Parts: sequence; C-alpha cells; structure tokens
Amino acid sequence: MAALGAVGAAGCSRVPSEGTIKGGSLLDRLRDAGSVRVGIASEPPFGYINEDGEATGEAPEIARVIFRRLGVPEIRAIPVEFGALIPGLKAQQFDVVSAGMYINPVRCEQVLFSDPDYLMLDAFIVKKGNPHGIKTYEDVAKKGLKLASGKSYAEIDYAKAAGVKEVMILPDQVAGLDAVAQGRVDAFAGTNVTVKGVVKGSNRAESSEPFQPEVDGKPAYGAGGFAFRQFEKNLRDAFNEELHKLKKSGELLRIVRPFGFTEDEMTDLTAKELCG
Repeated sequence: MAALGAVGAAGCSRVPSEGTIKGGSLLDRLRDAGSVRVGIASEPPFGYINEDGEATGEAPEIARVIFRRLGVPEIRAIPVEFGALIPGLKAQQFDVVSAGMYINPVRCEQVLFSDPDYLMLDAFIVKKGNPHGIKTYEDVAKKGLKLASGKSYAEIDYAKAAGVKEVMILPDQVAGLDAVAQGRVDAFAGTNVTVKGVVKGSNRAESSEPFQPEVDGKPAYGAGGFAFRQFEKNLRDAFNEELHKLKKSGELLRIVRPFGFTEDEMTDLTAKELCG
C-alpha cells in the first residue's frame, strides 16, 4: 500500500483541475505498481470482504478480471461507507469505485462511469406474508407506512418521488432486516438481488416481488457500473473496452452468476444513456 500510495502522491501535482475531462496516465502508473486500489462499500453481493479477508462480490470480481487483462495483476480493496465512495475517489483514496454503483445524472456530474455491467429491479424486505401487501413505493405512500433504506441508496429518491414523506436511513440491508423484523419499519427498500440475499434462510422476513421504480412517470433504471475520476478518461475507456468483450463473450454473466445475478440482469444500456 505504501508503494502504491507513493505513486499516487507523486502524481498529485499533475492532477488536472476538478471537472476537467481528458486522458490521464493512471493506467501506466497502475501497471508499474502492479496493483489498483478499488473502493467498495461492504455490501453483498456487490462488493465486500469475505471470511478469508479477500475482496469479492460482483464488482471486485469483474475488476479483477479486467485489470489483469489491462496488465494490472492485483486489486486492493478499501472498504468505506457507500456515501464516502465518490468523495474518497475524488480525494484519491482509491483509483476506482468498484461497488455496483447506480449510474444517474447527479453522480455523472461528479465522476466518469463505465458502461453498466447490470440492470436491477427494486424489492422490499417485508415481514413474512407481506401483511401490508407492499408492491411499489406508491403503496408505501398511499398506506402511510414506514420505510427504510440504506445510506445514499438511490431508493431513497425513488421513494420520495412517489410521495413517501420520510425514509429512515440505515447502514445496510442487514440493519434493514432487523428493523423490519422488530417492527420499527414496515419495509426496507433495496435492489432485488441484495434483498433476496439478505432474507435467504430468514424466518423473520421475506422479499417482495421485484418491480421497476418510476420517477415522474418514467422508468428509473437501476444500472450499476464502475466510477473513475473525471480526468481519468483513458483508464475508463480502456476498462470499457474489456467490459464490452466480457459482455459479448458471455463471460460477464459467468463471473457474476455466483452472486445471484442472472440473464435478467444483463444489459446493453450505456453510461451516456443513463447520464442523460
């Protein structure tokens, strides 16, 4: 880490001003260092540290394959809270956000995104039997139910756009499961794969049916990708090229399938479309 940190520090004086989009030399520096620092949010199945102390999840595993093909053999994960991912990237705490982050116009103003590697529907953690019949954010609003979601989750904005007045913010989906089971909230909103994963084997709660959220009558696509600093366009483009190869060959699905992803989550959407 010290060696890699020194490489990053040496390049600080050459960093373009915030908001400037142009080619960078980070990829060459990463090749020289032999490793890349990836920011993760300790959120299964997107990115987390396993029992052996290694980074895994759909995003780190994709990053591991792509960076090896780019000549960078090792990834080094730096776990932070989800809300600290973009600030940490901009502060050069890591070189890329590898956390399945949703691509949306607000975030696109701050970072460069790869094209998405998945497209996800939303779902709720609810009590067994879904006693309130919750299917959408509109149901939560109309019935005046208590909703929670994770810190900086896109689901917070989806809920408020549907008329939900207040959303309890919790650290993650595990805390969401506890809140629902204890009756502190009626539902916890998250991605379909995340929700299914956390309730698997639980006798306290279950997952609602997945659904496509809408904002202002239009689909709010939950498509996630990798985030890069705005002046690292060369690295983003090189990463994208390898990502497209994985999609075309079908290898992408083979990489992410162990984490609950299926053909239904594969997508041909682009970051340009999602950024608006």
